Amino acid sequence: MALDPKKTWKGVFPAVTTQFRADFTIDYDATRKVIEALIRDGVSGLVICGTVGENCSLTRAEKVALMELAKDVAGGKIPVIIGVAEYTTVFASEVAKEAQRVGLDGLMLMPTMVYPAKPRETIEHFKGVAKATDLPIMVYNNPPSYRIDVTPAMLAAVADYDTIVAFKESSGDTRRLVDLRNMTGDRFIPFCGLDDVVVESVALGAVGWVSGMSNVFPREGETLFRLARDGRLAEAMPIYDWFMPLLHLDARPDLVQCIKQCEYIAKRGTYLTRPPRLPLEGAELAEIEAIMAKAMANLPALPDVGLPKAA
Repeated sequence: MALDPKKTWKGVFPAVTTQFRADFTIDYDATRKVIEALIRDGVSGLVICGTVGENCSLTRAEKVALMELAKDVAGGKIPVIIGVAEYTTVFASEVAKEAQRVGLDGLMLMPTMVYPAKPRETIEHFKGVAKATDLPIMVYNNPPSYRIDVTPAMLAAVADYDTIVAFKESSGDTRRLVDLRNMTGDRFIPFCGLDDVVVESVALGAVGWVSGMSNVFPREGETLFRLARDGRLAEAMPIYDWFMPLLHLDARPDLVQCIKQCEYIAKRGTYLTRPPRLPLEGAELAEIEAIMAKAMANLPALPDVGLPKAA
């Protein structure tokens, strides 16, 4: 049985990276180790096959295999949500049905890929997928990456679909959290989706954070989130200041390569991405290496927020 989103969709949900071998086949054993390490470090949930998981570079069979792997590793202890990023409503509905069959806890549903749908078309896409599954759905808004802006008014238009329970806001406009709350009250569970506005988003009501850079520093990410949630800003701000150069990487077009390069430097994964994404090189690589070197040389002291002891 899926975990209740009203009780469990809160805290930091890393957008888990998909690990590849040198020939670009999925390294399932390495992906399992990545997920095990995140859970060991105390994250609150997992998003697999999101943008950072290279969803659109994966086959349907690979997505199903990753669903099964993540469900097995999580063991029902924390929610596992899968990104649904497909060309059509029919394709998205098929992935949703597979996720329900496997027994995942929910979907992170993006607008249709490639086609820049009109607002009415995007609303109908969300409704169509909601009709195809009983799983709870988090609507994902990321207009810089996907060219479609899911406005608060559009979310309000699907409020009568009970399985659409949450939204992930990645526009960077934190006012959206307030605007939607004014339109729909507490109807939707609000998530921050852009790393470098997380403290601001929490201050305005976000109860969860789908995070890219928490793949690399999960304990720091979860600690920062909990401090912001609990109003412990004097303790949160030094961590936020330290984290910010890394969090900015989540807002770049090449965020996947940046995050995986940081993972590699931190010995938490590989830098390999599937083409057309190519590894960073030259000045770009040097920039990431310098940011990581400074971050790792100045790791912040983490106040107690109830995380398990570090291994």
